Amino acid sequence: MVKFSLHFENLAPQAACDSLLNAIARERESQKSGYYHLPFEDKASKEASAYISSHKDKLDSITHLVIVGIGGSSLGLKAIDSMLSHLPCRKSIKLVFLEHTDPICVAQSLQDVQLERALFIVISKSGTTIETSSLLKFILHKYEILKNPHNKAHLLIITDAQSPLEQWARTESIHYINIASNVGGRFSVLSAVGIVPLAILGFDVEAILRGAAGIMRRFFEQKEAHILHKAITYAKHYEQIPMNVLFSYSSIFTHFNAWYVQLWGESLGKINAQGKRVGLSPIGLIGSIDQHSFLQLIVQGMQDKSVTFLSLNPACNPKPIIPDMQLAFLETTNFVNGISFATLLDNQRIATMQTLEHEGILVDCIEVERLCEESVGTLIAYYELLTSCVGALFDVNTYDQPGVEFGKKRLRGLFK
Repeated sequence: MVKFSLHFENLAPQAACDSLLNAIARERESQKSGYYHLPFEDKASKEASAYISSHKDKLDSITHLVIVGIGGSSLGLKAIDSMLSHLPCRKSIKLVFLEHTDPICVAQSLQDVQLERALFIVISKSGTTIETSSLLKFILHKYEILKNPHNKAHLLIITDAQSPLEQWARTESIHYINIASNVGGRFSVLSAVGIVPLAILGFDVEAILRGAAGIMRRFFEQKEAHILHKAITYAKHYEQIPMNVLFSYSSIFTHFNAWYVQLWGESLGKINAQGKRVGLSPIGLIGSIDQHSFLQLIVQGMQDKSVTFLSLNPACNPKPIIPDMQLAFLETTNFVNGISFATLLDNQRIATMQTLEHEGILVDCIEVERLCEESVGTLIAYYELLTSCVGALFDVNTYDQPGVEFGKKRLRGLFK
């Protein structure tokens, strides 16, 4: 369902690939991060099923699903829903995100949300994320959620076991679901963080997990060597090529790009074990829109960027068709008459890719042959594995974010 192809002149030696694969296998077994095991577990899907079953009457009547969370607590869910929202199984529930403390955005997001027709899901691993806790307080006050048990039933908490947020939920008799403490936020979309809301929206979450499990299993069986080659090439040339562009040829990938930016940037931008600053700067672009903005910089600017082209098979969207219409003075545009917009978009991608290759820019391709739950699960796991591989080569802790914590401490100081 997803095809990967590298357009690299030189691939990594087999010994280097074997060494990296062994390092990632050891990391998986060490339980340093629990994301490796999520696709093979049924914990999240069972919890989702149990919650939906026990709250069926209420969920059948909701018109809004409000996610209160930021970063890894929202980006992955938003990415998957936007990629799959065309599926007929998607329920007609409006998905609303309360992600940050912009007062204008908060007011606008909740403008049409009524408690009786909404479910609020508060997602925070630590339970003390200042944006999430502040927004939680706001909705508790605005909707008088703590007033009675009926109102409390419109609130669900997803957090680490024994976190302050879980302790509060238990005290208030509010339903909560735990996630594993060794699954970091930006690697958590295949846990209850993503699986529970996606199941409520009507998606086949088991198929998402199956797609992720498939590529992960093949990776550790040495059948997805392109991931190793790509990671080694990126790590080898990171000083000359410090920026990685994900050029996605469909607007439905906009939020997937945002998820990739957080995953890539927050995982790899570190001071490594040798005290050296390392990292790869992620850039998310949408084709063909950004052919008219950022492409010029890639083609003739500094050659410090690699580009991954993400696209859909045009056969998946044979309509609409560009009318076979002759317009005076616009005869030079007639060469696309009668073809589908999907074909035009894909040929724009190919022409752009060929241009970059001609300029000697490092290029690879990901083609989604059929956009469904399983292929989206494959995409998620692919980028998680690639991130772990590059992190191992950089000799960093891929799963922490100490630089972010510096700002949090200073923020607290400003209010003293």
